[in-house]
Amino acid sequence: MTNSHGEKRCTRYKLKKSIRERGISPVVRAIQEFKAGQMVHIDIDPSFQKGIPNAKFQGSTGKVIGQRGRAYLLQVKYGNALKKVICMPSHLKPQRLN
Repeated sequence: MTNSHGEKRCTRYKLKKSIRERGISPVVRAIQEFKAGQMVHIDIDPSFQKGIPNAKFQGSTGKVIGQRGRAYLLQVKYGNALKKVICMPSHLKPQRLN
């Protein structure tokens, strides 16, 4: 059997919820809004498959630079390069500044 080359390969533990987080996510997380220039964390929600970014961006922080329909366009630093990531709001968390 050949190896899989799909989008979700090598994500067995990355895209897995803990036993207490299982089930449907709160609606508030799906309808949150962000402004251009705001910093956000990418936290992939495996229970919502639409608009999921690539798994290599899990846990990274980016800046909102625009909007594409209901999804947001983010600028994320990946290594020495700046990447553009399209992501739905259910996979994003606002950055808290203390």
